[in-house]
Amino acid sequence: MNRSVELEAAAFRRLLAHLDARKDVQNIDLMITGGFCRNCLADWYREAAEQAGQSLSKDQARELIYGEPFAEWKAKHQPEATPEQLAAFTAAQKRHP
Repeated sequence: MNRSVELEAAAFRRLLAHLDARKDVQNIDLMITGGFCRNCLADWYREAAEQAGQSLSKDQARELIYGEPFAEWKAKHQPEATPEQLAAFTAAQKRHP
């Protein structure tokens, strides 16, 4: 099966739109269940840019993923992790290398 960059890009845009619509889903919850979060996506995006010879800072990559500066998004949508989330995150780190 041939992979299409256009299809992959469309799927990625849909993932970003889905995450944007689900701001209630916290990064720590994504990390616990999936082993990745919005910050991981930003890191992967930045790494892909670097591999393509393009300079992109961590903050620029996060703004592309979050749709606004990360500090603003975090202040609006990311409460402190609960003790239960932190415990689940610690346990998940052992499952997700």
